[in-house]
Amino acid sequence: MFRGLSAFPLTPTDEHDIDHSAYATLVSRLAAAGVDSIGALGSTGGYAYLSREQRAQAAKTAVEAAEGVPVIVSIGALRTSQVLELAEDAQKAGAAGVLLAAMTYQPLTDEEVFGLYEDVTRELSVPLCVYDNPRTTKVRFSTELHGRIARLPNVGSIKIPAVSDDPGEARARVDALRAVVPETVTIGVSGDWAGVRGLNAGCDVWYSAVGGLFPRATLALARAAQAGDAAKADALSDELAPLWDLFTRYGGLRVLSAAASQLGLAAEPNLPRPLLGLDEAARSEVAEVLDRLRLAAD
Repeated sequence: MFRGLSAFPLTPTDEHDIDHSAYATLVSRLAAAGVDSIGALGSTGGYAYLSREQRAQAAKTAVEAAEGVPVIVSIGALRTSQVLELAEDAQKAGAAGVLLAAMTYQPLTDEEVFGLYEDVTRELSVPLCVYDNPRTTKVRFSTELHGRIARLPNVGSIKIPAVSDDPGEARARVDALRAVVPETVTIGVSGDWAGVRGLNAGCDVWYSAVGGLFPRATLALARAAQAGDAAKADALSDELAPLWDLFTRYGGLRVLSAAASQLGLAAEPNLPRPLLGLDEAARSEVAEVLDRLRLAAD
């Protein structure tokens, strides 16, 4: 499950609850498209805004709708005790793996970050993906810290932030991680516009938010990179440049929220307050890009 394309769908949410029918539809679309794994309750899935009960039910919905495709459930929370509860819920729901970002309010030391993963992996019966997400969490992993954590039991993958635009620098970053992690631990990249750079630099998996809504377009890109056809992968990513531009200007979550609504896959509102959807002018831009790129039929 920690190779190829891991697609992370939106979790349609209003102020009352998750729209489980819409969520199941989003997940089943991914399974039908043939993604390698499904990331439930990732950053695009709004995990940090949901209660334990909501997250447990969403994990159950995702596993049922995935029809055998491995589901990786995010278990990030502020306290270790909460993470352990969420890990238990995810495993009871049938998750094939879990994803853990080191969330914090107070800045964490490297020893505190290591301690979190040590405590959690000790209790797991499924593989864990380490989520390195400094833009959101403000927790920064050194290469040395990644190496220490990767040697803990049950660690199966590392999800790193977007790599450099420079191919040499991107390759050097991936190679530096490869040098300190066991061969059993895969390296994956996030940041949708940077997915092709990570894959072409040697990453094993693309952890993709846009893949959660447009699996066929992103699968084509991932498969080209997996086959070693970097030029084709670059060309396919370049075709999606108008979408990457929207992500840069408005944020990927809000763009995907508007796109899901435009395609009739989620009602409005579908983001938890205080998050707000795009205004009408921005929504018109999203609709125009979807039409131009023929993503509506994905």
